[in-house]
Amino acid sequence: MFLKWNHAFVEYLQLEKNASEYTIEFYQKDLDSFFSFLHREGILDLEEVTFSMIRVYLTDLQEQKLSRRSVSRKISSLRSFYRFLEREGHVSGNPFLAVSLPKLDHKIPDFLYEEEMKPLFSISDLSTPLGQRNQALLELLYGTGIRISECTSLTVEEIDFSIGTILVHGKGRKERYVPFGRFAQEAIETFLEDGRKKLLNVSKEDTSVVFLNGKGKPLTPRGVRFILNQMVEQAALSIKVYPHKLRHTFATHLLNEGADLRSVQELLGHENLSTTQIYTHVTKEHLRKIYLKNHPRA
Repeated sequence: MFLKWNHAFVEYLQLEKNASEYTIEFYQKDLDSFFSFLHREGILDLEEVTFSMIRVYLTDLQEQKLSRRSVSRKISSLRSFYRFLEREGHVSGNPFLAVSLPKLDHKIPDFLYEEEMKPLFSISDLSTPLGQRNQALLELLYGTGIRISECTSLTVEEIDFSIGTILVHGKGRKERYVPFGRFAQEAIETFLEDGRKKLLNVSKEDTSVVFLNGKGKPLTPRGVRFILNQMVEQAALSIKVYPHKLRHTFATHLLNEGADLRSVQELLGHENLSTTQIYTHVTKEHLRKIYLKNHPRA
């Protein structure tokens, strides 16, 4: 019973909401957790779930010592799931609407300083297809701040070298144009003209996706994370680098250099300015450190 609606909801997320693979993976984990709880409680019908039962579920989550952010995400996921069930006429109401989301600590985004980034740009062997790909990947992620799903779905046709922009398909099927600089342009052009062609010869497949794995097939988000981890190891760095951290770094560096918040919001594809505003906390802390370090009376 649960399996049927689980599949239907995932299909809805894919086709109607255009959710990323990463987003769907989290929804799936949250649903699996909830379904396991229902089985333990002997509940066989999703209509039987009440506010009282949800409170028991929340207590169960607290006993697992989950963070408030994780609990909040699970509630949001299940609220969306029941909204879908209500729309499909399977349930008469959404019991998760009565549940308040736990207050979250405003976590300052983790980012990299310019000095930490520098070694990563000089370790790829640009005489090899994979080295060229890795350089282009790093330059694009840092140079545009796009999400990992937006990067892996980027096609050759969506790059306009004449004006230095890429067409990005963001969340909720929203499109935006994002500019890139000369370092990214040089790296991408090198890869497209040389390394990518050699990788396509390995697979003998015809794909317009820009970034490919060693077998010549489209690179996955998991593959991108693996590549970044390898680059960190090769550079002998003691930092963690992942795609979203590069996105945080992109936004932070822009604001530190004087970019206005609205422009950064547009570049990141944030629907609300409040989502972008969290980066101002980073820049304020950055300015404070500069002040304390350099002012004679600090």
